[in-house]
Amino acid sequence: MFLRKSAAPSAVDHQGQIRRLKKELESADAVIIGAGAGLSTAAGMQYAGRRFKEYFQDFYEKYRYTDMYSGGFYPYDTLEEHWAYWSRYIFINRYMDAPEPVYQALYDLVKEKDYFVLTTNVDHCFQKAGFDRQRLFYTQGDYGLFQCSMPCHDSTYDNEGIVRQMVLAQGYEIDGEGRLVLPDSVKAKTEIPSELVPLCPKCGKPMSMNLRADDTFVQDRGWHISAQRYQDFVRSHDGMHILYLELGVGANTPIIIKYPFWQMTARNPKAVYVCINNGEAACPREIESQSLCIDRDIKIVLETLKADD
Repeated sequence: MFLRKSAAPSAVDHQGQIRRLKKELESADAVIIGAGAGLSTAAGMQYAGRRFKEYFQDFYEKYRYTDMYSGGFYPYDTLEEHWAYWSRYIFINRYMDAPEPVYQALYDLVKEKDYFVLTTNVDHCFQKAGFDRQRLFYTQGDYGLFQCSMPCHDSTYDNEGIVRQMVLAQGYEIDGEGRLVLPDSVKAKTEIPSELVPLCPKCGKPMSMNLRADDTFVQDRGWHISAQRYQDFVRSHDGMHILYLELGVGANTPIIIKYPFWQMTARNPKAVYVCINNGEAACPREIESQSLCIDRDIKIVLETLKADD
């Protein structure tokens, strides 16, 4: 049972913390990155505000929700409207690059290290930034995959091709940099043609997103292979100088990344736990001497580390 402590006193030597983090990165035998939504937020992947209005102003005017998450759970009357919304959502959050190169900066810091990534994010920013896909475990699914909504079987299906067709059918264009653009003279449609609605190839029921929202989530063969690779990585580095680098992990699902990182650090006197999270950087008292909690924006920390190279 851990006793959690506040991360920092009123005055913090951020430069000293970053120097220590750099030293730990250089000396660690391996780095295990645990990434939550805060990392993608630092990369500009906001789900409300300007970015929401840019792509979903028409849905806002019709339904008055003010963020992408709310729109994703809205009970649309037709599958044609449901997939008009979701295809835009998928395209901008999975197939467009993040606004800020935060993931690339992280990759530059660890690419020469023996690393593995455990993440609850589903936007695949790691893979797009150059991380080895054999060293990634996406525990909660992937915006780029469909599954049967029942589900009648445990396979998933790449959706990039059909998602592109869906957004183009709404009047959008995809520019030379892969961004979704609505021409000035075009009013976007909020429905897709019925023939583009994705259906399960086995039972004919509607497809759904491969996202862990309830007990219908499909853990396909790729998911199980990635889970095994992660377990093997942890096992093969047992007792070594491991840097557990936790980035932007909140309190919603602590049992996936945060609690296991605390436990593995406590069991290994050579391990170091680092938590970078603006406003939520903390660790238990039991591992305080092995921990570094940096209460700052992830983007600023990574930029500072990169600038010092």
